[in-house]
Amino acid sequence: MQFDLVIKGGTVVSPGCRSGRLDVAIKGNRIAAIESSFPPDAAARVVDAGGLIVTPGLVDLHTHVYHNATYWGIVADPVAARTGVTTWLDVGSAGAYNFGGFRRWIVEPSHARIFALLNISSIGLAAPTWELANLNYCDVDMCCRIVDVSRDLILGIKCRMDANTTGGSMEPLRRARSAADNCGLPLMVHVGIGPPTIEQVLDLMRPGDILTHCFTGHNMRIVDERGLLLECAKRARDTGVVFDIGHGAGSFSFDTARALIGNGYLPDVISSDIHQLSVNGPLFDLPTCLSKFLALGMSLEDVVRAATVRPASVMRMEHEIGSIRVGALADIALFRLVEGNFSFYDVFMQRLDGKQLLVNQLTICDGREMVCMPDGARAPWIELSADQRNLAEWGHTPESMGRSKST
Repeated sequence: MQFDLVIKGGTVVSPGCRSGRLDVAIKGNRIAAIESSFPPDAAARVVDAGGLIVTPGLVDLHTHVYHNATYWGIVADPVAARTGVTTWLDVGSAGAYNFGGFRRWIVEPSHARIFALLNISSIGLAAPTWELANLNYCDVDMCCRIVDVSRDLILGIKCRMDANTTGGSMEPLRRARSAADNCGLPLMVHVGIGPPTIEQVLDLMRPGDILTHCFTGHNMRIVDERGLLLECAKRARDTGVVFDIGHGAGSFSFDTARALIGNGYLPDVISSDIHQLSVNGPLFDLPTCLSKFLALGMSLEDVVRAATVRPASVMRMEHEIGSIRVGALADIALFRLVEGNFSFYDVFMQRLDGKQLLVNQLTICDGREMVCMPDGARAPWIELSADQRNLAEWGHTPESMGRSKST
């Protein structure tokens, strides 16, 4: 018996690596071999993946998982087990003052792999917004000090730039820029409803930085009234700024997506921005978000790439995660691509009809199968909107849609 686990008979979709009808063998926490077929007695356990798609474990570049300590945080492992996400990047939930708790109470007990971007605000996302309104919290020296003792987990700096968070001031972004440069790390910037303007924000972004909510429908969107990519956005993209979806509850627009994809501008990364609000719809989870991009005309390979290979490279971890290849960490997700008629919604409740829905069947992280369990309880301060209640009533949830094929 050579291997611990063999995933047998599935269709491997791993962009840039060997794909097709293949068996994948795991030994310990690494992918040990990939062949057209292994004998049944080659492993202690065999998972029958016949009729399923086998992808690398999904890498979600924009999440909020600092639960019980921030307004937004969800519990990561229950969602990971049912969605195929094996690596989470929490973006700015923790700041300098509360990063120690994030490590101790969130990262260390988790089965799924969790990394972070440190908020330039020392208080992080304890509240819904306003964390940058008091510049005394935007302490560059303290931010860099925490980064320097936490480089095993902190991969960059996060700054939310919108009218609510900053009141229109550019100073928080200038300080975040300084912290990122001093630490030699990328900067992720959230955009939405300005001021400031998208031009002002992009002017301070550098190659390797991440523009999240890049397909927003608000007034900081990167398309003009004709649906054409703004010149400032084209310059940023051409110089290496990463365009990340960050669907969330207040960002993603089908109109912006159609305009950009229709003109050949695919997102670099498709991430969820999953949090206490968005997990209740219309985002729900990353596989549902990926299904929306299938409905928008992206290929399965491109969608998988944007949620595995590309975010892994942005995190500078492409040699360990984001691909199914010998020697990589054994992070693997099994999906059923359900055919039918499905209704998807953006954050403005615009509807898009699609024919395919990705439904996770099994998640393997670090060589071990994740245990399915109920999601964490909704925070007491979260009240579902009428639209979210209607989605549940209409049966427009991933669970209900994935259980049966529409006719």
